[in-house]
Amino acid sequence: MSDADRARPDRRSLLRAGALAGLALATSAASRRALADTTPVKIGVIGAGHIGSTVGSLWVKSGHPVMFSSRHPDELVPMVRGLGGLAKSGTVGEAIDFGDVVFIAVPYVAYPQIGQDYGKKLSGKVVLDAGNAVARRDGPELAAEAKEQGIGATSAKYLPGARIVRAFNTMSYKYFASEANRPGDRMAIPIAGDDEDALTVASTLVHDAGFDPVVIGSLARAKDFQQGAPLYGLQLTATQMRQKADTLK
Repeated sequence: MSDADRARPDRRSLLRAGALAGLALATSAASRRALADTTPVKIGVIGAGHIGSTVGSLWVKSGHPVMFSSRHPDELVPMVRGLGGLAKSGTVGEAIDFGDVVFIAVPYVAYPQIGQDYGKKLSGKVVLDAGNAVARRDGPELAAEAKEQGIGATSAKYLPGARIVRAFNTMSYKYFASEANRPGDRMAIPIAGDDEDALTVASTLVHDAGFDPVVIGSLARAKDFQQGAPLYGLQLTATQMRQKADTLK
């Protein structure tokens, strides 16, 4: 048995740890695959920049097949070769088709176009959303919308029908690379979503990447850890994260 297999929790241990407190039993095919100790989850990554390549590589190392995508997939070949047989590269459309789960890690300004071009493909998919709306990069109007409406509601507007879970948006990729599977208490990753099955899948994948998932609440509560919010940029344990999140209710 590999280290990844030993580290991967079963559903009961996740519930005991409190990561999935209050969630109903998962029933979707993707959820069942995510909760199985021996069955990998196919993940399509949209955006192979710092966040996408770092988190996607952690999933490959834990045993999940991952297809990385960008506008120029040929440029991803050296990275993919270095990760071994579980890693592939392709177009955005191919990555969405490939993945039981889709991870979006691109500048937020691209979200309206992604929704326009691939909304039908993404509808019904579990989508882990790591985007942040930054005024200087994505434009002041989009950044203002995300701040006023909440980043979760804004993502849901541009990706209608997707089963969105906000995750991996709170800090630099450097911390994801350096803190994954660290000794002692793991670093917590806050997540939020409206779909219980999607939260179950996301919790398992956060764990498999080397962190402790902390469900903050519904997608509306993603505002609590969007850029500039109280839970943003914090390197906390799961217990510390839950305690701080409770003060924001």
